[in-house]
Amino acid sequence: MVAAADSVLLGLAAIVVLGMLAQWIAWRLHLPSILLLLVFGFLAGPEVAGLIDADRLFGASLLPIVSLSVSVLLFEGGLTLRLAEVGKALRVVALLVTVGAGITWLLTALAARHLLGYDPAIATLIGAVLIVTGPTVVGPLLRQIRPTGAVGSILRWEGILIDPVGAVTAVLVFEAISSHAGGTVAGIAVAGVVKTLFLGGGIGVAAAWLLLALLRRHWIPDFLHSTAALAMTVGAFAAANAIQHDAGLLTVTLMGVLLANQSRVSVAHILEFKENLRVLIISSLFLLLASRIELGDVARVDAGRVAFLGALFVVVRPLTVFACTIGSGLSVRERIFLSCVAPRGIVAAAVASVFALRLDRPEILSTTFVVILGTVAVYGLAAAPLAYRLRLAAPQPQGLLLLGAPAWARDFARTLHDHGVRVLFVDTNPANVSAARMAGLPAVRGNILAESTEDDIDLQGIGRLLALTPNDDVNSLAALHYRELFGRRGVYQLAAKDEAGRAHLRGRTLPADHATLVGLHARGARFRATKLTEQYTLEDWRAKHGPSAIALAAIGEKGEVTIANGERPFAPTGKATLIALVEESS
Repeated sequence: MVAAADSVLLGLAAIVVLGMLAQWIAWRLHLPSILLLLVFGFLAGPEVAGLIDADRLFGASLLPIVSLSVSVLLFEGGLTLRLAEVGKALRVVALLVTVGAGITWLLTALAARHLLGYDPAIATLIGAVLIVTGPTVVGPLLRQIRPTGAVGSILRWEGILIDPVGAVTAVLVFEAISSHAGGTVAGIAVAGVVKTLFLGGGIGVAAAWLLLALLRRHWIPDFLHSTAALAMTVGAFAAANAIQHDAGLLTVTLMGVLLANQSRVSVAHILEFKENLRVLIISSLFLLLASRIELGDVARVDAGRVAFLGALFVVVRPLTVFACTIGSGLSVRERIFLSCVAPRGIVAAAVASVFALRLDRPEILSTTFVVILGTVAVYGLAAAPLAYRLRLAAPQPQGLLLLGAPAWARDFARTLHDHGVRVLFVDTNPANVSAARMAGLPAVRGNILAESTEDDIDLQGIGRLLALTPNDDVNSLAALHYRELFGRRGVYQLAAKDEAGRAHLRGRTLPADHATLVGLHARGARFRATKLTEQYTLEDWRAKHGPSAIALAAIGEKGEVTIANGERPFAPTGKATLIALVEESS
């Protein structure tokens, strides 16, 4: 008994540890995390290391646990969808998740039938399963690439909304296959659609309204907000699924979208909790599902599978996108990029796992995992270079988003701007915004944490945030808010006024506080650009200007920008141009 308990404990620990390790390695190597999660899952499974045996760990509870976990992911995804963000592209999204889903289903089913040799029923089911495009893969890709224009919003909306569409379609196909009565197929399909849309959707609306009412009336204490939202999500999901299988996916997605697009109650703290939970869920799910696959089934490469994947890449996705974007106003470059981003993710894996088990057809699962591996590898590795080639994104953007535009910050930004670095100010003070614009510097008036301000910010070419206001709490909140976009390494804030305040910093620390910079600038100090060479080194510069000079940035020979970090000595290498605040007399 003890040995069995230890074995279970080891398996559970392996899921958490290997999941985080795979995520970290993927981050370090700039690879799609799902690729490493799948590889780790295969290697940790019963066939190789034997660390993770999903069926022994969870038994019959595995697939319900997977379903509940997916519901949380879709609810969190819905919370990120704001109508103002997608704007005029909403028509394209609507077509992609309706007409586009039908085109994808039909063409994928035909490819599975003729290229893989599956019988019509299984080919139709696989076509339905592969409708989904995987928000768990699309989201990280978009955060890495940050494409310009509407394509990022379109892909994010499609990736989340298409999941319930694909899952419900697959369920209806499965029920039709299982009925063995051709005359009832149409009736089954119609009944399933009605239940999903009206009952599943109705439960989603009711659950969102109830949660908002409880929060607005303060009937739930602050420390239980996130837990209550999680409980409401899984409860609504289970209730909808009891009526129609997988209708709960639409329920929780709709809940998230409704909560995200109302203005009565702030749900930002709930979203933050779900974002943290998402990483653990994605890691665990992919490891568990990958560990159940027989390596021989996935590793087998033949002409049929290669042709099937090629059809998805070259025929199915491009035809779907170009058919759904006719008359949309999107450029050819944007349509090409949309055609080259359709990775499959956790929902496809979860749905395929259910049907493979119920029908005793393991080829459904192995084919789905081959598609997941293939699409994640190809789209994940090729999307960023393609976006750069199509001029829809900038590789390693060097521009700076500056929160706060006082006089010293405008002087700093002007110096950077004169050396080819893109800068963008956001400030609530109209006088500061006007002064920045008069100096020829782009500036937006508004609260950087407000959704309306985010919609006005063009982040093309922007790779870092510098929070420069005199309010340490505002700086910390901004750094926390934009850490998801720029990463922890890409958010900076001024040093706190006191040592105790340093514990609350959310970004990397700049080498001075606001009062020091304001005082120096008021006494006549100005930002100057100094070229460092082998003859005139950083040590020579420090000897000339003394300890009062504050270096905030350096620009390398190829235009790369380095920001000074107050937590370690600033030592730009090579022939860099130093941007520093120095006394005029020095």
